Amino acid sequence: MTYPIRVRACALIIENDSILLIEYEDERGIHYNLPAGGVEPNESVIEVVKREAKEEVSVDVNVGPLAFIYEYAPHLNAHKSGDTHSLQLIFECTLTNGSVPKQPKYPDPNQIDVKWIKLSELNNIVLYPHLVEHILTYHQQKRNIEFIEEQTIRG
Repeated sequence: MTYPIRVRACALIIENDSILLIEYEDERGIHYNLPAGGVEPNESVIEVVKREAKEEVSVDVNVGPLAFIYEYAPHLNAHKSGDTHSLQLIFECTLTNGSVPKQPKYPDPNQIDVKWIKLSELNNIVLYPHLVEHILTYHQQKRNIEFIEEQTIRG
């Protein structure tokens, strides 16, 4: 029996004590997400981070170290919506020189803006998934998880 897990990759972009987020409005009201998306065939997770940053916030990024990993397992979270088991790899990223975040020409459904949110204000917004404490801890402690890509191994 196979047990599929959707792999997603996210960009964690923090500058000047603010985080770059996508603003959405739907039946749940206004909420925010990191730029992120699922891995497509013949695409690496690093390529996903770059593609999603470009598609969702109109920026080019340098993908840095793996900050943390988030798992959503529906069978353990019956009180929440969503039926797809997913694993999100969240990478610390920096904007390339000259990249200015803005609403894309073709935004995702319900996407209404791209915003820098002060880290000190994160507890005042709805962030999905609710990784506020993890983001704040990561920003303060910068503990990275080594991410190894097969093509970078010598020997």
